[in-house]
Amino acid sequence: MPLLSFQLDESDILYEEEIIKNKYSPKVWLRYLDYKKDSPQSVRNLIYERALKEIPGSYKVWYAYLRERRGLVRYKSPLDPTLEDLNNAYERCLVFLHKMPRLWTEYLTFMSAQHKITKTRRLFDRCLRALPITQHHRIWPLYLKFVRQYNIPETTVRICRRYLQLEPYDVEDYIDYLKSVGKFDEAATRLATVVNDDHFASKRGKTPHQFWTELCELLSTNAAHITSLKAEPIIRSGLVRFTDMVGHLWVALAEHFTRLKLFEKARDIYEEALSSVMTVRDFTLVFDAYSQFEELLLRSLFENLGLNEQEPVDDVDLDLKVARFENLMDRRPILLSSVLLRQNPHNVNEWLKRALLFSSNPLKVIETYTKAVHTVDPHKATGKLCELWISFAEFYEEHDQLHEARAVFDKAVTRAFKKYDELATVWCEYVEMELRNKEFRRAVSLIKQATNQHVRLTPGDPANYVRSRLYRSLKIWQLYLDLEESFGTFESVKSLYSRVLSLKVATPIVVINFAKFLQDHNCYEESFKVYERGVSLFKWPQVYDLYLYYIQDFLQRHGKELGGSMLERARDIFEQALEACPSDYAKTLFLMYAQMEEDHGLARRAMNIYERAVAKSCDTDKLELFRVYIKRAASLYGVTRTREIYEKALEDLGDKDATTMCLEFAALEVKLGEVDRARAVYSYGSQFNDPRTSLQFWKAWNDFEVNHGNEATFRDMLRLKRSVQASYSTRVSVEHALEIAKFLAANSEHSTTFVSVPSQEQEIAASRSQKIISFVASECQAHSEIQLSDSDSEEADKVEQVEIVQKDVPNAIFGSYTT
Repeated sequence: MPLLSFQLDESDILYEEEIIKNKYSPKVWLRYLDYKKDSPQSVRNLIYERALKEIPGSYKVWYAYLRERRGLVRYKSPLDPTLEDLNNAYERCLVFLHKMPRLWTEYLTFMSAQHKITKTRRLFDRCLRALPITQHHRIWPLYLKFVRQYNIPETTVRICRRYLQLEPYDVEDYIDYLKSVGKFDEAATRLATVVNDDHFASKRGKTPHQFWTELCELLSTNAAHITSLKAEPIIRSGLVRFTDMVGHLWVALAEHFTRLKLFEKARDIYEEALSSVMTVRDFTLVFDAYSQFEELLLRSLFENLGLNEQEPVDDVDLDLKVARFENLMDRRPILLSSVLLRQNPHNVNEWLKRALLFSSNPLKVIETYTKAVHTVDPHKATGKLCELWISFAEFYEEHDQLHEARAVFDKAVTRAFKKYDELATVWCEYVEMELRNKEFRRAVSLIKQATNQHVRLTPGDPANYVRSRLYRSLKIWQLYLDLEESFGTFESVKSLYSRVLSLKVATPIVVINFAKFLQDHNCYEESFKVYERGVSLFKWPQVYDLYLYYIQDFLQRHGKELGGSMLERARDIFEQALEACPSDYAKTLFLMYAQMEEDHGLARRAMNIYERAVAKSCDTDKLELFRVYIKRAASLYGVTRTREIYEKALEDLGDKDATTMCLEFAALEVKLGEVDRARAVYSYGSQFNDPRTSLQFWKAWNDFEVNHGNEATFRDMLRLKRSVQASYSTRVSVEHALEIAKFLAANSEHSTTFVSVPSQEQEIAASRSQKIISFVASECQAHSEIQLSDSDSEEADKVEQVEIVQKDVPNAIFGSYTT
């Protein structure tokens, strides 16, 4: 063909001359092509071909040329001849530039779009052979994408195997593809290789546990298609390695044999699983799968019933399957109990529940109890081991096998227990069983054997150590005492009680019972000695009941003739009880002491006891004791003698109780006609009664002034009320200021701000602590410096003038006792 097939103009001549001078420079050719960008494509192609003839190894020229031609055939049919021309151009290019991966990727992408499978596959293979292995990672994704577009699994598998030689960690995608095309055998093999490789790092972030789960699921659901691996050894190895998915693995193994239609083998696997799982969760999973397996077998059998007349269903086979299913459902509680006992074989309560499950089968019950008592370790037992032995013996007793029950108890009392209290419980039950069966002598003999404290210790034997401590059990001794009181003599019972006290295993109840027993046999002095012995064994507050019974019994015995030495003895008992008595328990003892003095002693001593009572008792009992003190003082000496008691009560009681006492004191003075004294009492009580909260107190004072006062006293009451209310308001403000100051001090380390407390707070505190009643005459005007407001004047105007009525002196002023 001629060199030029297009007409040149003047500007073309310039470029042609430059090309003649530098025909091996790609820049010259590219400038020429840029100048001819508006020319027809045939002209531009001719220039490209001329350039490539001169410089066939120029990447820039080839790349520009191929890209331009590829854009022209983008929307053309795959059968268009221009596509083949472009393919030839790529082939010519790769003759010179076969090491350029970019050209290969564009050519491969272009060929893939033409759907020429074989030619494109061979082109991929040429590319991989031409490029160095360091550039293969740019080609393989295109290759794999290409082959997976078409349903050619055999070709795709072979290509993927080649790829895994380069990138073995991309095996997960290959396994997924094998599953999708039904090649489960190779998928399982590859997955097993991954599981066995401890250094394999999943690009998807999967753990070995997840790979195991996937492998087991693959083996169980595709058992018929997998022949290269043995499913059972693989799954069983997983049972050892992954204890948190034991239930899933057992179900997978059973399902594997089910899909192989080996139903008996699957049933054996389910039974083995139920006898080996350790958790309730795994048990539930396996049992549900097992029951569903049996149910599906029954359902399929019923569905085929009568459909196939040539092969009728065997009635024996049907009955067998129904019986198996029912037996499985009936065994569920027992199987679950076995799981719980495998978790903790020392669970006493679970052993007892298991024995109840076999209640209809005595042999199974005996077998269960026997296995339990030999399995449970006393030091690891959950629950009380003694309950297991007792239930075992009671089972024989219920079936009228007393000899076997005794044999069980005889073994039980020789076994080691964690605490001697459990051993004591076994002995007590043993004795009570003999009592239920009218074997009284044997019961007494057993209890004597149990309380025998002379046990020879064997080094390293925990059973002997527990038996050696058995004599310290109060439960044993109480049962022994009951038996002696029922079947023994007076001397034997007395001796046994003395023995209990000597061993110091008694309680206050035992001491009281001993004393009552002696009193029933008219041995009062001995019972009092028992009380004395008992109070020396115990401390407060355990000794409180002993003193109460001691005092009551002593007063009941000598109450009618209490005098002389007996009176002094009673006083010594009271003083002994009150010497170390806590304040919480002193009230009752003081009242009993004072009542005895009133009945058999001196009134002066009784008043002294009341005074001691209010001083020593706790705050919650003081108000009640002061009232009793006042009542008895008024009865013995007259009401005028109670004034000093009221004054002492106001000093000792708290604000709430002092308010109540103020009201009672003022009511007494009003009753005696001492109006000024009553007003002084109200005035004193006002200092610890906030008018905003203590409405009852101020109402009582208000009613008092209305009935017994005048305008001046009523004004004084109102002034004092306002003064107290103002003091309480100031106190609240001061307390709030102190809280703010504490907060600021806690939150600022370098703070120099100080909060000053008003001195009025100190004055209020001083006036509150000064509890001395000052009686003032009604003509005096207290707090005259406080000016009344208009509202106070209006309230004062409402006061009605009351006529003062004279009364006779009440008889209560004179007491029944004179010194």
